[in-house]
Amino acid sequence: MNAPVAVAEADEDAVWRPRVTVATIVPRDGRFLLVEEDIRGRLLLNQPAGHLEPGESLADAARRETREETGWDVSLDCLVGVHQWENPQLGRHFVRFTFAAQPLRHHPQQPLDSGIVAAVWLSRAEIEAAAPRLRSPLILASIDAWLGGQRLPLGALQWLAQ
Repeated sequence: MNAPVAVAEADEDAVWRPRVTVATIVPRDGRFLLVEEDIRGRLLLNQPAGHLEPGESLADAARRETREETGWDVSLDCLVGVHQWENPQLGRHFVRFTFAAQPLRHHPQQPLDSGIVAAVWLSRAEIEAAAPRLRSPLILASIDAWLGGQRLPLGALQWLAQ
């Protein structure tokens, strides 16, 4: 019988851990809410997205990131999918939970997160035309999944908080 393998605390940083992120597809009148963000001196496009924080559900993280990056309150409709991606330049692995949401209320006076230059509404064609400026291939992959009708109920995610 094999005993469980313990990882020494000193080796904890050597353990591979993917980054857990959330993103939100927010459609309105044939356009999608994106952010322009300054990433290492390049102006890139992304969906409202970010990292899961301690003590936070995936759904709460998606709503928070959307508000912080765009000034929009949203109501989540569904989970569109879970995507895995490895950034080839950085060698970082991401597991991304992408939600779809309806825009509820805009707070135009709210300061946006550091690095966010603007929130913009673009059509799918405009997003595809801007392909060299997309932060990752997850943007179009998730929009295309949503446009193709891929929807999972929010109840598919369960947070078993203590």
